[in-house]
Amino acid sequence: MNFTVNTDTLTNLLAIAPAGLLVALIVVVILLDVIWPESRRREIGLVAGLGLFLIALASVLIQPPSDPAQQFVFGGVYRFDVMTQLFVTITLVAAGIAVLISLDAKGIGKRGEYYTVLLVATLGAVIMSGGADLIVIFLGLETLSISLYCLAGFLRNSERSAEAGLKYFLFGSFTSAIMLYGMSLLYGLTGYTNIYVIGQRVVENYAATSGSVEFMIPIILSMLMIAVGFGFKVSAVPFHFWTPDVYEGAPTPVTAYISVASKAASFAVLARVFLAVFQNPQVEPLTIVTVQLVAIIAAVTMTLGNLLALVQKNIKRLLAYSSIAQAGYALIGVAAIAANPGALVGAGTAAIGFYMAMYVLTNLAGFGVIILFANATGSEEIKDFAGLGRRNFGLAMVMTIALLSLAGIPPAAGFVGKFFLFRAAVDANLTWLAIVGVLNSIVALYYYLVVIKVMFVDRSEDESKPIPVSMPYVVALGISTIAVILIGTVLADPLFRWAITAAQGLFS
Repeated sequence: MNFTVNTDTLTNLLAIAPAGLLVALIVVVILLDVIWPESRRREIGLVAGLGLFLIALASVLIQPPSDPAQQFVFGGVYRFDVMTQLFVTITLVAAGIAVLISLDAKGIGKRGEYYTVLLVATLGAVIMSGGADLIVIFLGLETLSISLYCLAGFLRNSERSAEAGLKYFLFGSFTSAIMLYGMSLLYGLTGYTNIYVIGQRVVENYAATSGSVEFMIPIILSMLMIAVGFGFKVSAVPFHFWTPDVYEGAPTPVTAYISVASKAASFAVLARVFLAVFQNPQVEPLTIVTVQLVAIIAAVTMTLGNLLALVQKNIKRLLAYSSIAQAGYALIGVAAIAANPGALVGAGTAAIGFYMAMYVLTNLAGFGVIILFANATGSEEIKDFAGLGRRNFGLAMVMTIALLSLAGIPPAAGFVGKFFLFRAAVDANLTWLAIVGVLNSIVALYYYLVVIKVMFVDRSEDESKPIPVSMPYVVALGISTIAVILIGTVLADPLFRWAITAAQGLFS
């Protein structure tokens, strides 16, 4: 096989620099948890958050090789390209903000082991983002997944948290087993675990067998099995059943982290694996099946998520179903990848990258407000948000911007993100899917506006009781909210150009 591996030591070290720095930060956090007294445990979170932001900065500054032949490092198991850089940065920023909104959360803010497990989960997401080998991808996925199972059930004395952790673990184990079987089937059919070499072998075997049924059926079966695993991670229908209960039962900062980091890393791998293995113009039947399957899943996912969100009374369950719908929107980009060779190269992949950046910041802002409100009132019911605009106008505005961004209303970033996704679908001759997405956005606007109406119009007996906001939350909510506005306006073009550069590299 014509497959070049970069053996330059410096390039190999730079490629894993974010992961290496994360390992060092994990060691530091563990040592501080042992050394520092109970009174200083909250400061461990500050160290972890600052460390994550610094590593994210390093990820942006370390530029990958421009030559695709030089991007495969460590024997070809990891690809150090702009796509990796983009999603690693998104994941690290998400983790940093998640740490900041965890500092004052009840039951976890002063526990060093919480930050350790969250950092380990981030390490798994970083490994996934650049994985070019099935073994490395699965190791990264399980490092992320097992850590998230622990975080979901972190509050041992809470029945809801324990239930969330158990449900997440059972569903996750089942789908991971199916995905692993699909990966082993790919290995058995091709004799390789590197996804790019597998893609080459699929093309060669397709040509050698003239596209025989005996060859196509196992390949399609492996694709379906792998889709099960990633469908679970991104909350796609019909693998979404765990989402509402886990979102409601897990500690709110954990819910925020699960909703963004897991999705970002999973979509990075999903786009890379499907493009490398299953969406190749030279294997037309497989490409057609892949595109139509993902398009149908996207349509059903966004529709079901939005319809079920309409009747929710708990804000975390509403955001859970909203998260399912958002996964459906992002899957539009997956369906658009390589569906039409005449389309803008990498438009679907770039739209996914842009949308994930927007979604991460938007969701973290919303969950940050929920944490502060729940700490002050002990409630997560939507009706209890009545009068929030009078209790703390700043928090109500942050929540409003987050909800409008999720709804796709300008000038928030969600509008630009949806525009890129729908345009990619139209360019890929999936106009019907873009129309479904637009109709779903109209439906979703209703339940987002209901929450905004409750915050600013409805009255409450507790309107005279202000909700305090500590400095870490001011920083976290300020960063995420301002970024959502800037990405929707002046930063939209630079970020999308970065995403386009990342996407084009995948086609090389």
